Amino acid sequence: MPSMNDVLTEHTDLPQSAREWLHLLVGDWQLLSDLSFADLVLWVPTRGGNWVAAAHVRPTTGVGVFVEDLVGAAIDHTRVRPVAEAYDGRRIVRSQSTMWRDDLPVREESIPVLQRGVPVAVLTRHTNLASMRTPSRLEVTYLATADALARMIATGAFPDPASAPAGRRGAPRVGDGVLRLDAEGNVTYASPNAVSAIHRLGYEGELIGVRLASVLGDVLPERGPVDEELMMVLTGRVPWRTEMESRSASVSARSIPLSENGRRIGAVLLVRDVSELRRRERELLSKDATIREIHHRVKNNLQTVAAVLRLQARRLDDPGARAALDGAVRRVATIATVHETLSGELDDTTPFDEIAAGALRSAVEISNRSQERVQAELTGEFGMLHSDDATAVAMIVAELVQNAIEHGFATHGGRVVLDAARSVDETGQELLTVTVTDDGSGLPEDFSPATSGLGIQIVRSFVQDLRGEITWHAEQPRGTRVRFVARLRGDMGSG
Repeated sequence: MPSMNDVLTEHTDLPQSAREWLHLLVGDWQLLSDLSFADLVLWVPTRGGNWVAAAHVRPTTGVGVFVEDLVGAAIDHTRVRPVAEAYDGRRIVRSQSTMWRDDLPVREESIPVLQRGVPVAVLTRHTNLASMRTPSRLEVTYLATADALARMIATGAFPDPASAPAGRRGAPRVGDGVLRLDAEGNVTYASPNAVSAIHRLGYEGELIGVRLASVLGDVLPERGPVDEELMMVLTGRVPWRTEMESRSASVSARSIPLSENGRRIGAVLLVRDVSELRRRERELLSKDATIREIHHRVKNNLQTVAAVLRLQARRLDDPGARAALDGAVRRVATIATVHETLSGELDDTTPFDEIAAGALRSAVEISNRSQERVQAELTGEFGMLHSDDATAVAMIVAELVQNAIEHGFATHGGRVVLDAARSVDETGQELLTVTVTDDGSGLPEDFSPATSGLGIQIVRSFVQDLRGEITWHAEQPRGTRVRFVARLRGDMGSG
């Protein structure tokens, strides 16, 4: 199924500004579809003089007309004339008779889409008349509001770039609650859901005929300078979105000013009770803060353990025992680094490139104090890793780099390259491939991973935990290349 961008690129020569205008319209046209109880189809003129559907939306408030998606389809010959008339005449064209589709009576209208007075597309509105009944006050108000928006589209007054929904979750939609305001901000209609949302804020009186900004200003706590923004939204003067919060509820509100011939005639105000949504968000924030605090404390405790081991090592006369404790200090510090990074993140993933660069830098700095100078380079990207994977990968990387420096450059300096690459196998499993290459003295002739020292055994254990594989190869003319492939948890992406 092609996207709107695909259709515009393949079939039209519309300039970028016109494309952006159409994207803005489609980003907000669910409002018109729901108020109209109708399907909407956006038709754009093609290079060959025909019309093609660039977008299609169905109502969530009623029964639609089209089961199939029309995006990418050429226009039916029965619709060419009214669409062309709407485009050329820059006026709304309503079908003179009822159209029939699959035994369903359908009313169709063609609405020109204007940008700065220039037509760029045509919007067709398709209403299933079989689902219509004796209209209620709600339906009459919705349809009248939809007609006002259609006329604004036909004059280029809608959409308003400042009205694009954004920000926190919980943007209100037609089904959540609708208030119709007149030019003075007085309520002329309130849907049942809207009445419930306003009452939850603490106002218990009648809504019809009252000035919404005044009655809510009496029940909402003062918010300082933000109150001016709230009042502008509640009077329908600006196409903004705001949130009202009282002791008992949180309600999201969005204002869409309505105009006729350039004169403001009122507004439609969408409202949604988001109290439960905000409560859950606060719970999640509290849990995130707790998890970050746990990571922070684990890091502190690990650093304390490392400091105690370091003090113990200084008291030992046996070089072998001191070296073993130094290795333990280094490994504990590696795990502490992972928890330190996780303590600053909002979720259970971590940007691992920072950890890898730190491990590489630390190993090189320690080695350069007592050996010939070693250079190191990090290439590729580890990306984001799940916390369950991060500790294992950090331990493997630290051990492999340490081994390369300690054993490969015991008598001379050299270079170590740490490379990382992300990929996906044929089953969709995300893989991380890490290669550590050095130009040191190479592998011993009798090298065997199964009988090697503690560092290699630690590496093999963590690779097994990651359901991965690891191999060692001799480089020519000298040096070693170690490569391991890990199967990662979830899909963290490469960013």
